[in-house]
Amino acid sequence: MLKVEHVTKKYGKLLANNDISFSVESGQIAVLVGPNGAGKSTIIKSIAGLLRFEGKIEIGGFDNKSVEAKGLIGYVPEMPAVYDLLTVSEHMEFIRRAYRLPDDGYDKYLLERFEMMDKKDKVGKELSKGMQQKLSICCTLLHRPRVIIFDEPLIGLDPHAIKEIKNMFSELKAQGCALLISTHMLDSVENFWDVAHIMVNGSFAATKYNTPGGENEKSLEELFFEITEGKASEVGK
Repeated sequence: MLKVEHVTKKYGKLLANNDISFSVESGQIAVLVGPNGAGKSTIIKSIAGLLRFEGKIEIGGFDNKSVEAKGLIGYVPEMPAVYDLLTVSEHMEFIRRAYRLPDDGYDKYLLERFEMMDKKDKVGKELSKGMQQKLSICCTLLHRPRVIIFDEPLIGLDPHAIKEIKNMFSELKAQGCALLISTHMLDSVENFWDVAHIMVNGSFAATKYNTPGGENEKSLEELFFEITEGKASEVGK
């Protein structure tokens, strides 16, 4: 459903992403883990169509910047992007009209699930960071995207919202969606991922599949720290 082929992104002389290739299939949860500055957000923003890059990215077989692809993808950024002067309800109405969605009550379902109905008349600038994040998630899910990108989705959320979004990860997977979750907090992805890509210095240092292995197989956490702490030691030499 999501295919990334040989993507390279430079900021001047800084190589943020170096020849990255991977895919996320329908009904699969992939995670990008790595320390801050590893290049996770850069590849996420490239997939979302917010950055220019070298290489190729396809969503459902369409170029990621095409209208068809934009109808299939949902993107929850690390920093919530809400409109200061639109109410919570107006945000949902705006998204519903932009995607020409039927008024089937799904917007109210999402707001209720994330305990936002009592905030429906508050404007964006009156919301806390956590409330803005929950509104961003609701707006992203409203058009029922088939490929959903989450960049550090749990930061700033209250315990109930964390529980709900984790439940939604499993539900969306069961519905056949392709999910890509970027994080530097390993405990936030727990054990519901299918494949994990460990990023260091703009590249994939390792890829691990969540399949039962031998007793000597390293856990994701063990592999992560072995790679990242090893890289840090190399830089310090």
